[in-house]
Amino acid sequence: MAEEDAQADPERAIELLWGAPEPDRPGLSLGRIVAAAIEVADEEGLTALSMRKVAERFGTTTMSLYRYVPGKAELVELMRDAVYGELPLESAAGLGWRAGLERWARRARELHRRHPWLVHSAGTRRLPGPNIMAGYDHALDVASRSGLPPAQVIAVVNLVGGFVESVARQVGETAELQRSTGVSHERWWSERESLFERLDACPALGKLWRSGGMDAPLDPFEFGLQRTLDGVQMLVDNRGSEVIRDEIGGGECVMCGKPLDGGGRGRPRDYCSRACQQRAYRQRQAAQS
Repeated sequence: MAEEDAQADPERAIELLWGAPEPDRPGLSLGRIVAAAIEVADEEGLTALSMRKVAERFGTTTMSLYRYVPGKAELVELMRDAVYGELPLESAAGLGWRAGLERWARRARELHRRHPWLVHSAGTRRLPGPNIMAGYDHALDVASRSGLPPAQVIAVVNLVGGFVESVARQVGETAELQRSTGVSHERWWSERESLFERLDACPALGKLWRSGGMDAPLDPFEFGLQRTLDGVQMLVDNRGSEVIRDEIGGGECVMCGKPLDGGGRGRPRDYCSRACQQRAYRQRQAAQS
């Protein structure tokens, strides 16, 4: 298996990520190896990263690095967590859920700008280290101020984080094409006259193009972030509304998501228990303070 295709050994990676920090001593160290690897990836991209190139930064052999890290896969896990440590996580006291998530999203976008390779290191089985988990916990704390049920709080943070990653991926791919070809994105599209001459086959697109809809494109990050948060806002605004329940099922508890029995008379229930009702009340009070 090629080095770039290898998967990190999960237990070894967790040990490296969460182990006690090593003392700061002169010479080669795990921290310095990670920092050098980040420099290589920042300059040349993740695919260009190799244990050999990192070793060259220290004027040593590749084998000397293996005393500290098993291979490139584990090194990338350490690099990811190290750069996430750049995210400031000061208290968000006084910020509502929307302002807090917007700030978190903007800082995450800046992180991806500084380290374009970061988006290519993502994956559903990437192991989070302490810095990544601290940032995730911070975002969950902010989103919890919305008063949404726990499952929706987690989904909202994943939604906003996924949006940032998606935009970062598009920006990174455009930048890489410009770097590798020497042709800017704008120039490349401006030279596609043969394509534009065929837009009559797409009347809606052609109409928008001729009316200037593509002359000043909206910033995809700014537009997308606000529309994403608008969607969450609708969810928050509707969280206290009554849910129409059919005669068979009683719906779900708006706090924990457990099914409601649908029995009883009078006003339909929103909570499966008194405990969930009290938790919802405390969250609303915290959000308003």
